Amino acid sequence: MDDATRTQIEAAAFRRLVAHFRERTDVQNIDLMNLAGFCRNCLAKWYAAAAGEHGVELDKLEAREVVYGMSYEEWKTKHQR
Repeated sequence: MDDATRTQIEAAAFRRLVAHFRERTDVQNIDLMNLAGFCRNCLAKWYAAAAGEHGVELDKLEAREVVYGMSYEEWKTKHQR
C-alpha cells in the first residue's frame, strides 16, 4: 500500500471514529477512559498536536469542536451526566 492510500484510509477511519463518538453521546468520557484508556478529550489533544506538527495552530477548544461537533461547553450541557 502506498503512503497516499494509507493516509486516505487512516483519515476515513478517524472520521468514522469521530462520527461514532458524536452519535454515542450516552457514553461518557469517564466510561471511555476506564475501558479504553482514552476519551474524546484525548483524541482532541492528539488532533491538535498533529495539527501543530504540520504547522497548523489549533488550540484545545478548537480541537474539541472538531471531535465533539460543537463547543465543549455545549456538549457538556447537553450530554454530560
